[in-house]
Amino acid sequence: MAEYLDLLMFGALMVAILSGFPVAFSIAGTAIIFALVGWSMGVMNLGLLGAMSQRIFGLLTNNVLIAIPLFVLMGAILEKSRIAEDMLDTMGRSFGQLRGGLGISVILVGMLLAASTGIVGATVVAMGMIALPTMLRAGYDPRVASGLVCSAGTLGQIIPPSTLLIILSDVVSNAYQQAQYEQGKFTIETISVGQIFAAALLPGLTLVGLYILYVLARGWLRPQDMPPAPADMPRPPLSEVAQAILPAILLILAVLGAILSGIASPTEAAAVGGIGAALIAAVKNGANRRLILIGTVSLVLLAIGAGIFPVRLQRSDLGLGSYLLGGAYMALALAGLVAIALALRSMVVQKVLQPALNSTLTMTSMIFATMLAAGIFSLVFIGLGGEDRVHELLSSMPGGALGALVFSMLFIFVLGFFLDFVEISVIVLPLVMPTLMIMGHDPVWLSVLIAINLQTSFLTPPFGFSLFYLRGAAPKEITTGHIYGGVMPFILIQIIAVALIWFLPAIATYLPSVMF
Repeated sequence: MAEYLDLLMFGALMVAILSGFPVAFSIAGTAIIFALVGWSMGVMNLGLLGAMSQRIFGLLTNNVLIAIPLFVLMGAILEKSRIAEDMLDTMGRSFGQLRGGLGISVILVGMLLAASTGIVGATVVAMGMIALPTMLRAGYDPRVASGLVCSAGTLGQIIPPSTLLIILSDVVSNAYQQAQYEQGKFTIETISVGQIFAAALLPGLTLVGLYILYVLARGWLRPQDMPPAPADMPRPPLSEVAQAILPAILLILAVLGAILSGIASPTEAAAVGGIGAALIAAVKNGANRRLILIGTVSLVLLAIGAGIFPVRLQRSDLGLGSYLLGGAYMALALAGLVAIALALRSMVVQKVLQPALNSTLTMTSMIFATMLAAGIFSLVFIGLGGEDRVHELLSSMPGGALGALVFSMLFIFVLGFFLDFVEISVIVLPLVMPTLMIMGHDPVWLSVLIAINLQTSFLTPPFGFSLFYLRGAAPKEITTGHIYGGVMPFILIQIIAVALIWFLPAIATYLPSVMF
């Protein structure tokens, strides 16, 4: 029995999580119990747990993971300030007269919300409360409407910047370094967040395209499932459409552009996103809009000017022009600070800042607690010989590297029925990815395949998180059966997307190869 403790430990973890006990405590508690059992049987060295303090310190000082609370805050502000609702309403009226148009608008808004918030729960709940009743009133089949909302909401997992991609980039980079060490390479290469973001961009847009093609095809083949919106729904003027979606697009360009161009690190870009979201929310809902707009423009001019014409006032050889330019930069910075202060004051008055901060703290705590618990779990799993078992299992797979990858993808897909992406990312991936990389699989391409696979876990019955989010926000006439039935075609589309990237790896590797 002692030689199978690692497998029993994994099975016990599934039971603990499915029991409804908090995930982080389930993971850590299971690990500690099996560490003591293994020690009592003589197969576990408890001294391994001494490395836990180093892991905790490394996690809390990880420059990549610091971006998570900032990106979560950005999304929470956009959601609490009802900017997401405005986009949904405006896009719905824009495409409503097209057969399947409401469905297309939900997908496009899901894409924009994914790129500007990256928070699946907030997106699914917002669309479930706004878009779902609109589609039902328009005569949409309940299964189709439910499937559209769930699938569009999960785009936040694959379209950068997303929490999944940030966690995945850290896991992949560590696994890649471990694989290089085991191959005897000591000139270590790393994988950056920017590379993973760039790699996920085209696959994410490909997935959006596949969703839209499905909606158009179903609207043509079964028009009764997706009738046009009521004729009395007026199409909004172009100015209203621009006012609804342009701020989100500009925010996306600022954040992603800064990361992909190398101007800013992910953490710095996330801070820009948080401030940008606050300014957008204040302009939309608050007073002093003109001053806030002036301050926002000042910050943009400061960023562009300081990038093109930097001034270092501590130097002794500066001329009059440099001092004048430095003074102009100071004035722009001061205007920006005033705008930020007014924006924060407006958000407090409008009661947007407090719930956004609460949401950020809750989600960030959940993610980091799970990652800390996973660190304990992985140490005990390694101590019980689980890492060696996984390596032997993958190495002995029929088909070599291809067979090992197929098995790993199927295993991750099945785990998605029961576990959240955070648990899979920080428990399972560090065990399988080094071996897959040693076998010759490209780490960036592998990351995108796994990311889409993990995204599917949000859609997969019976425990897909998007399904629960929608169940809580959907009208009474939407049943659990409608939701489960509605996501099935989109799970198939996810599988098709994985196959496309599998056989056309350039979809994932082209942008990183050009930009990095």
